[in-house]
Amino acid sequence: MKNELLYHKTKWLAGFVIAATITSCNTAKQSTSGPLVIDRQGSFAAGGALTTQPGIFDPIKHGAYQPVDPPTEGQTLHGDHAYVFYQVPANRRKLPLVFWHGHGQFTKTWETTPDGREGFQTLFLRRRFPVYLLDQPRRGHGGRSTEPINLIPTPDDQLWFGIFRFGVWPQFYPGVQFSNNPGALNQFFRQGAPNIGPYNADVNIRAVSAIFDSIGAGILVTHSQSGGPGWRTALRNPNVKAIVAYEPGGDYLFPEGETPAAIVLRGRTIVPPTVPVQEFKKLTKIPIVIYYGDNIPDSPSENPGQEQWRVFLQVARQWRDVVNKYGGDVTLVHLPEIGIHGNTHFPFADLNNVQIADLLSTWLREKKLD
Repeated sequence: MKNELLYHKTKWLAGFVIAATITSCNTAKQSTSGPLVIDRQGSFAAGGALTTQPGIFDPIKHGAYQPVDPPTEGQTLHGDHAYVFYQVPANRRKLPLVFWHGHGQFTKTWETTPDGREGFQTLFLRRRFPVYLLDQPRRGHGGRSTEPINLIPTPDDQLWFGIFRFGVWPQFYPGVQFSNNPGALNQFFRQGAPNIGPYNADVNIRAVSAIFDSIGAGILVTHSQSGGPGWRTALRNPNVKAIVAYEPGGDYLFPEGETPAAIVLRGRTIVPPTVPVQEFKKLTKIPIVIYYGDNIPDSPSENPGQEQWRVFLQVARQWRDVVNKYGGDVTLVHLPEIGIHGNTHFPFADLNNVQIADLLSTWLREKKLD
């Protein structure tokens, strides 16, 4: 009898835990699209540098940990590598998607959305693409730098609210595709990550190229700041078979002699970089698609959070035309122009991110990349 009572109590507790778990998941708006079948998953470091201090390491004299002024004689430091977490679904498609975050972000960019829905990581696993999420060197899980930096906490949430086109603080734009739930904004502000070493685009390019050396052919998906280094990664590594760029900044690569006029933006001048024409032509060998969201004006704006994207979109159109003039295959999609409204600088995490994923899936199918 005692054992029977224990059984029923245990069964009731198990049911309570399951019910609580379901309630918690529903509260977080988790997906109910069914189970994911993952064939394999793992993580690795790619690229990086190795430095060696002069002297001789003595394991007895120098072997005790000292938190202040530790000895470094003869010791090495492995750093400046990218971190990669990957998942390969069952019945995989032929090419993986390699996701590269933007400024102030890390792998969280592509994971669960700030309001608790499935992000591109999971959406494209469900569509049978192998998914590789990377943290660039000196950021997030790639947080081991060979160079020092002075980290100073900076209150800047409201600045990024505007630059990322959620609205004009504290008001959201009408119809914006970012959840107006305060919990979502709290989650978003907590998904940032600082550089733990000086930002160095070349260090990042070498590390991301090493990822493609490791995994072979794949599709590079960039966001914002990683857009410019993304073009150079494709120049460096022929395993980059296509590029998907969400809202790149102004550092588009132009062929020498065909640079557009310098961009003057709020007191700073941006001159798009150039490469030799033969090097530039490598970008004409792969399909490229670029997406920009909403609330980007057609004429100069006093709102700095909008004005920079107006200018960058203008440069993107010029760049598309130059690449295609040389025989390239660049598609530029300004979402409002095709009837999709309200998207922020993070369209892949917005409320309509399934619709945004559908656009990408259609493009991948049209280009025979799936």
